[in-house]
Amino acid sequence: MPSDSLDALNERLLRFARERDWEQFHSPKNLAMALAGECGELIEHFQWLTEAQSAGLPSEKKQAVAEEMADILIYLIRLSERLGVNLIGAAYEKIAINEARYPAHKVRGDARRASEYED
Repeated sequence: MPSDSLDALNERLLRFARERDWEQFHSPKNLAMALAGECGELIEHFQWLTEAQSAGLPSEKKQAVAEEMADILIYLIRLSERLGVNLIGAAYEKIAINEARYPAHKVRGDARRASEYED
């Protein structure tokens, strides 16, 4: 059973790249570009679907979406490794920033940008 640890996944991805001598291609620029490409592939699965269709994907489509999401996660983890970014720490920091920018009592049920709320 695979570990649910980002560290364990990072170790496996690093081993995968090193065994194939691919780290030479995994510059931050290249990984960011690959990440953007995979995001585009994920978006293609939802293009032209209604809200209801996007929430109720058939199993074969959901599997394809899961594979694109995995590609995104893989490139994101590789990018964080190359840049020395702790993804979990960065996510918690960003959540704290968003909590301050979007106080629940002020924005509940309203999805405007932070700059569109009055102080």
